[in-house]
Amino acid sequence: MRLEFDRLSILVAEDNAHMRRALVAMLEAFGATAILEAGDGEIALELFLEQKPDIALLDWEMPGLDGLALARRMRDRTASPNPFIPILMVTAYAEKGRVVAARDAGVSDFVAKPVTAKILYDKILGLVLEQRPFVATKDYFGPDRRRSDPPLYRGPERRKSRHREDGR
Repeated sequence: MRLEFDRLSILVAEDNAHMRRALVAMLEAFGATAILEAGDGEIALELFLEQKPDIALLDWEMPGLDGLALARRMRDRTASPNPFIPILMVTAYAEKGRVVAARDAGVSDFVAKPVTAKILYDKILGLVLEQRPFVATKDYFGPDRRRSDPPLYRGPERRKSRHREDGR
């Protein structure tokens, strides 16, 4: 499947100018024309609030507002112009704890640097075409954190009974 990048507005929040240029160059090669660039989290938040992009690519460590805090602000249902925006965390930090923290902040997907054009394309394609349903609880709003349906899932009543289908 081919994605029409020329129809998307993409926010790239990355404090490293070389990495930001590389990401923008890849997006332009995919056909993107509406690319918003930010070198720190505060500028990224301003662009998000004013321009309302379709997708956000966030670095983890940035001056001011880091990528995790920025993702939380983007997911804020009371203040965000689009709390459903697909968010891709693009970072050099890929330890399990960071991946879990990003997921818990509402990040849609995660990719470790260095990133190739193919990986970036595939991740964005997945964000646009295979969005997970959103979950709203008292402490969380964002994509369902489960990556697949549990094999024994039997609908909303599954927690009331853990018996097998034959009743045992």
